[in-house]
Amino acid sequence: MEVLKIATAGSVDDGKSTLIGRLLYDTKSLTTDKLEAIEKTSKQKGYDYLDFSLATDGLVAEREQGITIDVAHIYFSTANKSYIIADTPGHVEYTRNMVTGASTSQAAIILIDARKGVIEQTNRHFFINNLLRIKEVVIAINKMDLVDFSEEKYNAIKVDFEELMSKRDYKDQKITFIPVSALKGDNVVNKSINMPWYDGETLLEHLEGLNMAAVSNVGTPRFPVQYVVRPKTDEHHDFRGFAGKVYGGELSVGDEVIALPSQTKSKIKEIYFYNKKYQTAARRSSVTITLEDEINLSRGDMLVKAGDLPTVEKQFTATISWMDSKKLMTGNKYVVQHGVNKVLAKVDNIHHKIRPDYSGIDEEVDGLGMNDIAKVTFKLNKPIFYDAFVDHRTNGSFILIDTQSNNTVGAGFIAP
Repeated sequence: MEVLKIATAGSVDDGKSTLIGRLLYDTKSLTTDKLEAIEKTSKQKGYDYLDFSLATDGLVAEREQGITIDVAHIYFSTANKSYIIADTPGHVEYTRNMVTGASTSQAAIILIDARKGVIEQTNRHFFINNLLRIKEVVIAINKMDLVDFSEEKYNAIKVDFEELMSKRDYKDQKITFIPVSALKGDNVVNKSINMPWYDGETLLEHLEGLNMAAVSNVGTPRFPVQYVVRPKTDEHHDFRGFAGKVYGGELSVGDEVIALPSQTKSKIKEIYFYNKKYQTAARRSSVTITLEDEINLSRGDMLVKAGDLPTVEKQFTATISWMDSKKLMTGNKYVVQHGVNKVLAKVDNIHHKIRPDYSGIDEEVDGLGMNDIAKVTFKLNKPIFYDAFVDHRTNGSFILIDTQSNNTVGAGFIAP
């Protein structure tokens, strides 16, 4: 079954957690004990409705403050698709959380409170979706019940958001506007009788109809080697396979491939999953590949199709989302983890900080603080095999690890 990963974003009290809870409730994805807990807590709070935000806000601090702090992953399925929703906080101090949640998503839902319209936080949410090259973005204009289901209000917000859309640099996004009331259930799973002027799909109908190939940034086949398989048995004493996961497109038996960094050519002889042979390894499948020639490959090396090489360099420039309280400074050293490959890197140049509300850049930068986003150049102690993030989301992204604490301190997206 196809799996669609969705990132959500919304400002405080826009109703994001309620929208997700409503999706779970109306698709009958809530367990009996979870539903009973929601009913009990809603009554204790004196509500005459079910507080669906309780289905997602798991931390005590979240429930007490009524805001989302942590990134929660919510799973549910229909007859057509399985869904993973990254429920991310939308406030400025949690920018790093939103980047983390959206970095692996193929679609996004941005909530706008119908009473407030497009606000500064909306700019930030759309900027991050643009930065992460998410192709399918739904603008859910929520709380339509609080503006009397006004078509005029809905259209005014659409006009304001379309002005924001003109500022983006990634034009391959499809933007869909849907008026909803998460609390009442209008246009979330079921069609609203209160907005006869809207003849589009409900939120779930739209998600169900998305073409996975169209919303995925597939790129070209990349096969980072995770493990060299050499069984110590008499039966398979000559077996030498390379285990890993296929990113991008497919790899098939007979494909001519190049091993990096050696640049040695060979052809794929066999593809295994456990003890079964396959003719083709599909995208995102974990397999073991054997080659027709004896090639020296080890963990961190990569197999790619001949004629379709990535960039092989000891330097790159990337957009960095900084996640640590300790500043990133020019000259600092970090470990770059790019797929399974780890290399030592030095910050060569901080070009500028990017204001994530489309208001411009700051060129006078002495370092990056938590939640800052900036363009940075790194020099590495050995080459890596990378693509630009816009062309290949997996092979164009990486994380930064502090050499002393071993903490993940930043996420990066390699520039063209």
